[in-house]
Amino acid sequence: QVQLVESGGGSVQAGGSLKLSCARSGDTILPCMSWFRQAPGKGREGVAWIRRDGSTSYSGSVKGRFTISRDNAKNTLYLQMSSLKAEDTAVYHCAAREGAACNKLLTASNFNFWGQGTQITVSS
Repeated sequence: QVQLVESGGGSVQAGGSLKLSCARSGDTILPCMSWFRQAPGKGREGVAWIRRDGSTSYSGSVKGRFTISRDNAKNTLYLQMSSLKAEDTAVYHCAAREGAACNKLLTASNFNFWGQGTQITVSS
């Protein structure tokens, strides 16, 4: 059974930085891990994807500002966020899937495992 637990959320002023972590447990191989976010009144939006080989993809709204990485030895996923904007305010979830495909065409329904989420609030 896979469990994902996020940490590192909080409040920051616009232009600031935060780093999220997602610790996973369980032995299931997870070729694709991702960060999604959900702002109040909106659907869950994928922002970054990383494959087991370390290759990455980003949504246009965060490309150049966010960096996703994974440490397979520590079973941990990260999201380094910089130049944060008020519109980045949301609950951020890490997600994982057992399928090999891993790209921005995938929606939340394509992911098997989810963390509980961590709140990021960016004040302008």
